[in-house]
Amino acid sequence: MDQLVDFTFVGEEQKVCAGEAHWSAVKTIHKYLRRNKDMFLIYGGGELILEGYSEASFQSDDDGAKSQSGFVFKLNGGVVTWKISKQATTADSTIEAEYIAALEPAKEAVRMKNYIQELDVIPSIVEPVVIFCDNKGAIAQAKESRSHHCSKHILKCYILLTEMVSRDDVKMDRVS
Repeated sequence: MDQLVDFTFVGEEQKVCAGEAHWSAVKTIHKYLRRNKDMFLIYGGGELILEGYSEASFQSDDDGAKSQSGFVFKLNGGVVTWKISKQATTADSTIEAEYIAALEPAKEAVRMKNYIQELDVIPSIVEPVVIFCDNKGAIAQAKESRSHHCSKHILKCYILLTEMVSRDDVKMDRVS
């Protein structure tokens, strides 16, 4: 299964300028997956637990004062996906940077939960996916959208996170 991780990493890395050799590699990966569809990794036993961790570094970009966002997801203790990127907008506070950073993992959590349910081969995840964050203000804003001096500049497009929390798609919690 280590090969699968290597294959998907190479495929992801090369998708921007893929050529015939890359397409051949993708087809090989698909053949491998079809032949081994009844095999899967199980991290731990019992209930399936998906949890995410969100992080932002406030205005860490030297060129444009943009913040960096990152997240990682673990399925029963094993890392299954991660992403690091520069935020599209310039955050005005650490609360705003952390809140914006938490939106991507919230959307990823819903996608992953739906994907696991579509597989229909393992127990579904019933509870909201917990996303851990280290900023109390961002967690409070996600749980209950309210206007105060630290959050008044958060763009409306990022309020989706609060809606996802209120629908119990995800749950924001403080990382300890």
